[in-house]
Amino acid sequence: MSVVSPLRPGHLAGLLIALLGLLAAPCPPAAAQELKKAVLIPQWEPQAQFAGYYVALAKGFYRQRGVDMTILRGGPKSPPSRLLAEGRATFGTFFLATALRLRSEGLPLVNICQIVRRSSLLLIARKDGGIREPRDLDGRKVSMWGPEFRLQQETFFRDCGVRVIPRPQGFTVDLFLRGGVDAVSGMLYNEYHTILNTGLDPDELTVFSMDEHGLSFPEDGIYCLEKTWREDPDLCRAVAEASLEGWRWAFANPDKALDIVMSHVNAANLPTNRMHQKWMLARMQDIISPQGVAAAPGSLSRAEYDAVVTAMSRANILADSPPYEAFYADPFK
Repeated sequence: MSVVSPLRPGHLAGLLIALLGLLAAPCPPAAAQELKKAVLIPQWEPQAQFAGYYVALAKGFYRQRGVDMTILRGGPKSPPSRLLAEGRATFGTFFLATALRLRSEGLPLVNICQIVRRSSLLLIARKDGGIREPRDLDGRKVSMWGPEFRLQQETFFRDCGVRVIPRPQGFTVDLFLRGGVDAVSGMLYNEYHTILNTGLDPDELTVFSMDEHGLSFPEDGIYCLEKTWREDPDLCRAVAEASLEGWRWAFANPDKALDIVMSHVNAANLPTNRMHQKWMLARMQDIISPQGVAAAPGSLSRAEYDAVVTAMSRANILADSPPYEAFYADPFK
């Protein structure tokens, strides 16, 4: 007959330490497999316009909500519409007007989070070129980005009764600075600041703000295909919540947010600098959280939607539009 020796105090302490060690051990690799993979494609090159997403990635906000997020490098060669249609991206950022046009053309986009509430789109000309009023643009060369970015301007031209000679616009405003075009497209947070930094004074410029001409279309929002929303609303909710947290953190910690942005800028070897990105981040706060707007962050109101649909339909650049309820998929309900 065998006899079991009683545990001595030292043995008991050792057993407890071992058990505690097992409890504190990291979760096995299988836990990481529970994360849902997703891909986000911003509509342009890395810059502070997308700081909230880069912050959400770097600070782990997506991962905390169960999302293994990859953020691709956007730009003219990688339009979100194409990447979503081809299944190479799960989510993309679009201007509201762009998303409506694409939806009318057959790409089943739904808005899951409206980030930018005010328009910062501009047309910029030099006064010494004889452009002081919208009618002065008639017959002039105007550089514009691709179809996904020019819908407000097309509405503006039609409302003002002018016909322009469109010219393609890339990453820089060099063509305008060299006199190759009479007016250039710009964002308040980007190209306008770049032009001022070349030495031109604001008094030397004529600036047509889409916002001030009744075309304050909400701009950057997060979109996915209807299929994604229908099959996994929890994923959409997680991406929307994490992105908004990223923006809140970026505005509360601008210097640290700029460190994160510049890491993406430098990796892409882009011709910009921290001072310009600092200006951009501050202006993004102005249009993401404008004073006097009480709407909940991330929401798209029916009034905002109807205003854009009405303006685009009036300018004959939107043949058809979905019902508001079909276009805006509120992930926060």
